[in-house]
Amino acid sequence: MKNYYSKLKSLILVIILTFTFQDLTSQTNEPFNCVQEAYLFQSNDVYAQNLASGNAILDGINLSTFVINGVGYNEKDGYIWGSLKSTDGNTIIRVGNDYETTVYTVAGASYSYVGDVNQDGIYYLKSGGNSFYMIDLDPASANYLTKIGTGTLSQSIGNHDWAFNAVDDMLYTVEKNSNILYKIDPSNGNVTSLGEVPILSGLNYTYGAVYFDVDGNFYVSANQTGTVYVIYAVQNVTSSLDMTSNLFAFGPSSSQNDGARCPTAPVPQEDCTNGVDDDGDGLVDCDDPSCSGVASCPDITPTSTGNNGGLESNNRLSEQINQRNINRIKKNYKFDAAKARKVEKNSFYARRSSNQNISLWDFVPMDIIPGATAVESSPSDLVGITNATELVSVDYMRDNQAYGTLLVLKTEDKVYEHTKHICDRFTGAELLSVSNMDVNDELFIKSRVKQPNGSIEFVASFSVRESADNSSFIVESHWNLDQYEDDGYYNFQVWASSIDDLYNMSVEVLRLLEVQKPISEYRSSDAPPVFIKKAAYRRGGKIDLEIINNLRPSTVVIEGNKRVTETSTGEAVTFNVDLTGYINNVTLDIGNLYDFGFRLRNRYDITPDDLFLSDGTWGVDDSSKTFVDSFNVIANNETDEDGVYKVERNISFTATANQDVSVYRSLTPKFEQVDLSEYDQVSFNAKGDGQMKMIFVKESVADWNDQPYITVNLTENTTSYTMYKGDIMSNLSGEVNLNDVKMLFITLVAEDGTTVQKTLDIGNIKFSKQSTASIKDESLIEKAIVSPNPIETNAVFTFNSNTTNKYNFEVFNVLGKRVHNENITAKVGSNAINFNRKQLASGIYFYKISSKEHEMKGKLIFK
Repeated sequence: MKNYYSKLKSLILVIILTFTFQDLTSQTNEPFNCVQEAYLFQSNDVYAQNLASGNAILDGINLSTFVINGVGYNEKDGYIWGSLKSTDGNTIIRVGNDYETTVYTVAGASYSYVGDVNQDGIYYLKSGGNSFYMIDLDPASANYLTKIGTGTLSQSIGNHDWAFNAVDDMLYTVEKNSNILYKIDPSNGNVTSLGEVPILSGLNYTYGAVYFDVDGNFYVSANQTGTVYVIYAVQNVTSSLDMTSNLFAFGPSSSQNDGARCPTAPVPQEDCTNGVDDDGDGLVDCDDPSCSGVASCPDITPTSTGNNGGLESNNRLSEQINQRNINRIKKNYKFDAAKARKVEKNSFYARRSSNQNISLWDFVPMDIIPGATAVESSPSDLVGITNATELVSVDYMRDNQAYGTLLVLKTEDKVYEHTKHICDRFTGAELLSVSNMDVNDELFIKSRVKQPNGSIEFVASFSVRESADNSSFIVESHWNLDQYEDDGYYNFQVWASSIDDLYNMSVEVLRLLEVQKPISEYRSSDAPPVFIKKAAYRRGGKIDLEIINNLRPSTVVIEGNKRVTETSTGEAVTFNVDLTGYINNVTLDIGNLYDFGFRLRNRYDITPDDLFLSDGTWGVDDSSKTFVDSFNVIANNETDEDGVYKVERNISFTATANQDVSVYRSLTPKFEQVDLSEYDQVSFNAKGDGQMKMIFVKESVADWNDQPYITVNLTENTTSYTMYKGDIMSNLSGEVNLNDVKMLFITLVAEDGTTVQKTLDIGNIKFSKQSTASIKDESLIEKAIVSPNPIETNAVFTFNSNTTNKYNFEVFNVLGKRVHNENITAKVGSNAINFNRKQLASGIYFYKISSKEHEMKGKLIFK
């Protein structure tokens, strides 16, 4: 962990030194005793690791001036012992729970990076080759702290740690490259191959830290990725055929490392079927890595396509991004991987180009995910609305689904201004974990993301710029964009369905970079130790956060910029939040808002987490912008109502035009569909000039002209409108179902091509359930548009007729008595009936507009 928690290490070291000088007598060198944590030694630091979550907390700093390795837990005294890489080479070190240490010189000892202690207190140490030796660490023994013998393994194995299983008192290890599980009899050095570990098949990692639990489950940590694997009940294993292995957790990468743990302590296990977080890692059932392939949990899930990736709203670009989404909706654009251009490795792959002719395609890995076909998925509409000047994306497909994606973007002057770890949480994804991985002995930040559809992706982002003399590349990996220098970059966003594919894709990208120019420098930042797993804006001014805290209980500061509406200026907002544990559910009472970009700072000022939240957006359609004289979004501070879907914020605009003028409201930040089918009516307040058309843009309707809509005639005074399901019109046959509405598209309709100035004020848009006194199912009855309804004195009934025809207009009270009757002649198209209630009493009434071929019915409320 070369850089992981480096700032935290410096700060804690200051605290420790200050404490030490103040009170030397407080050093007690207390034993660990048998605790559940695993202890991951990294050079001369110690991380307390929760094997269930993979979470590792930097617990001990600079325990020695020398590297500590070959560590093991000694049940005879409750301490952890290790081998020191010291100048004399024959020293070992004892580590207490307070991280006070004692160094001992043992004649005949030598520095070893493989070690563990058995239940009798005998410390077994090994380096390369097949020889090992033993030191007696039983304080009651006459041979305490002496080398008591040597041994020879029956075969040489390339292992980097081993551990004693308390169930059978045998040593176990997994060999690098071969991934074979070995059992070693410490009494005679006999090595038994138990076969390749199935979950490790095909991998090429170093397993520098291994641990046991009380049931004989063997936990193996991969240095490069930090992935923790489990082999269950190894004492019962005879070969690969009866070996049960799986993923277990995702932690940070490490090097110069070793692991120690009490082998008789339990490790919490997840029940993958009960909907409960059994092991306390914040992950339930299939979200937990240990459930991969268990019960109904898939081994891997497909990933999202690069065609939909690459951006999130970030205040400055929200208008351009929203218009991009609208254009896709109008064209019914959907990426079809089956029709996309296939990309294959050719003779130019991994060949150097001239500096002037380097293409983004030169950095695209091929044949890297087994069995996958590469197809181009480039979202070309990002150029022009972001700071990308060129881009390429490739999806790696199996069975018509993506299992990995590379998105490469070239920028000038600055790093690409959107990151996947912000973008995905912005659209409802969950950040399950974030740590680092070691690629080519350099640190990169990796994260594990659960998409709203349930799929899980492993993600890495890094950017590459040229050195000052253009002779080499500088590779940077940061969580926060402000850590990148102002320069032009090749920006890489990589995601895959498995950590191993993510790792291999990243390795290949770096190799392809070096084909073009040598990499002269790597720069990286720490992964954020405190991060927001998921966030959601709740109507009524609440933000719900789930915060994961990899530090000890502490206070974090949330600071950001809030905008109440799309057209208002921002205001600074700060919250101090106390975190009491690993998982923290927090609600911020922030008030109604449009968007909120914020930063979560931790007490040690290590890498903060950044996030951007937004409601759906009000905006002016591109085709209308040149005609709009003014456009304002006004806060709507009405309280929430049960059983009501409210569209927050109102708008007011003025336009001078000889054509239709349109505005829109996305229901979600990125125009995802919303199911409104449970609501029977939509109501709103509006005033303005002429006729207004409101289109309910549905995901499932391909032709824009077939989208369902309503029309109303506006008046100069604010009027309350209530429309029922039967009022919604469509060119398609059958009842309109609002089960997948993405956007409201509102148009002031041009009348005759004359340039006129028009206004529209609309707000308090609500979808709600209809209360009715009618026995019949009114959702099946065709209705006219009644405005206003409830009626104080006058109302206008608007309906369409396909022919010139005579209609009878009738109104009935709740007893069925007709209280109004008139005949009208309808024209083709839209018709209007002006109605005056006169002396009719307040209450519920019903109307019927009928001809020989056509009948409309509905309910009226007289105030």
